Amino acid sequence: MTYQDRVVDIELAARLRATGAVVLEGPKACGKTATARQVAASEVLLDIDAGARQAIAVDPALVLGGATPRLIDEWQLAPAIWNHIRRAVDDRGQPGQFILTGSAVPADDITRHTGAGRITRLRMRPMTLFETGHADGAISLARLLDGEPVRSADPGLTVADLAERVAVGGWPGFRGHTVEQSLRAVRDYLDEIRRVDIGRVDGTRRDPDKVGRLLRSLARNVATYAAATTLAADAGGADGALDDDTVREYLGALERLMIVEDQPAWAPHLRSRSRTRRAAKRHFVDPSLAVAALRATPDRLLGDLNLLGFLFESLVVRDLRVYAQASEAHVLQYRDNTGLEIDAIVETTEGRWAAFEIKLGPGQIDEGASTLLKFADRIDMTKCGNPSVLGVIVGTGYGYVRDDGVSVIPIGALRP
Repeated sequence: MTYQDRVVDIELAARLRATGAVVLEGPKACGKTATARQVAASEVLLDIDAGARQAIAVDPALVLGGATPRLIDEWQLAPAIWNHIRRAVDDRGQPGQFILTGSAVPADDITRHTGAGRITRLRMRPMTLFETGHADGAISLARLLDGEPVRSADPGLTVADLAERVAVGGWPGFRGHTVEQSLRAVRDYLDEIRRVDIGRVDGTRRDPDKVGRLLRSLARNVATYAAATTLAADAGGADGALDDDTVREYLGALERLMIVEDQPAWAPHLRSRSRTRRAAKRHFVDPSLAVAALRATPDRLLGDLNLLGFLFESLVVRDLRVYAQASEAHVLQYRDNTGLEIDAIVETTEGRWAAFEIKLGPGQIDEGASTLLKFADRIDMTKCGNPSVLGVIVGTGYGYVRDDGVSVIPIGALRP
């Protein structure tokens, strides 16, 4: 299959020019190996090369020789190699020596020698609508953060198209599959997580049935602030609710597999008496995992627009994370004690920020704009600075700036 350019390509090249090694992290099947191979000059694939794993057990330096950048794929399968790579980078004194890919975060003590200044981490996620060719890219997030006004034609996406993209997801290996084939593949992927991967991540056996119930509960509560206690009660079976500590342990393992990626809270300076809440929002790394956990289909999603709305929000957050990372920004969210919520806050390292409400249908634009204006009135702009944009990200329609200053941004027009 022909390689599809990824947003992270430019980031990876820049990191290799600046540091000795780059750790390219992300959930399995998001395309890490294919992306690394575009710039690697040699490789060792630890997931399929048992000989290489045995060599590392004897002398890790044996697998570090070769043309650079040298790809060490699924390095966490032989974590002893970390310190040897760190030392090799020191000894060689040149940037761009290694690319390490990994689909699970190893125990903290493995990387306690962080390699600061030598090794940098780069997160990779499933493909965005822009990367899969379902967004025309007329509106750039980077330019929005620079204050450029919104203007775009209707990209042509329908609600039915979005239901399909939510269900199929952004998995590069499934490009060219039919919808039915993709749905089955994502279900199989999630089943492997439930039965095998969640136990391998730290060598702890976990009950696949309980993991499956938790995954379904996460799917029912996607893009919400559901607490671990809520998930424990919701994931109950014939034997009653799950134990709260068990749920927290399982969530930690799923985070290390990079299958779930919660959305942290933004804590701005307020000029009102409102108080911000610190809870994170729940998301899978790709909304198709929620669809798979519920064993849903695009047609079923179209019959439940409330659920589709939450899943669409999760899809937008996925895409915003990829685009924001390219601008050295993070995707956060806001909620205060009055119940006012903002779906996504994009904040750069320099402190520029933008606020977005996410609405599936154009009939909700007025509601989203009203929420954004109420929110802006609570922010102390003298300390936070003015927002680069207040925008409602929608599933369909045109991109434009309303008379009240709020931008309307179709997801099918958005790019980095």
